[in-house]
Amino acid sequence: MNRKSILFLLLLLGTLLLVFGIHVLILKSLEKPLFEHKIVLSYFLNYLLAVVVLIIVKVNLKKKSSQSGFIFMAGSGLKFLIFFLFFYPSYKEDGVMAGAEFAAFFIPYAVCLTLEVAYLSKLLNNQSYSDIDSEEKKK
Repeated sequence: MNRKSILFLLLLLGTLLLVFGIHVLILKSLEKPLFEHKIVLSYFLNYLLAVVVLIIVKVNLKKKSSQSGFIFMAGSGLKFLIFFLFFYPSYKEDGVMAGAEFAAFFIPYAVCLTLEVAYLSKLLNNQSYSDIDSEEKKK
């Protein structure tokens, strides 16, 4: 993994830690339970899945694969699968999904997705430009 990827993962981790702190402070100010609804697991799994998706996309970019965008979309699908397998059943146990339950999963998901899209779209765009440039140099 190159330096830019490591810096991105550190930025993502730092951003998630900051957002987690703000999330917990808001819960505290609303006098809600701080660590219920699998909030820690949610932040951890979203980060871990973002790392896995990044690694897989980067490996495919090295192979000059045109399928990297589809792999990223599959990674997003995997995140939803994880949600429906590990979070949704416990959230719907009482028949209602509370806002705090939804936020416990959606906030870290949205943060990771936003930063991943920004970083990976830049990678994919740079990849396509470098391919075009190398083809033009061959001519």
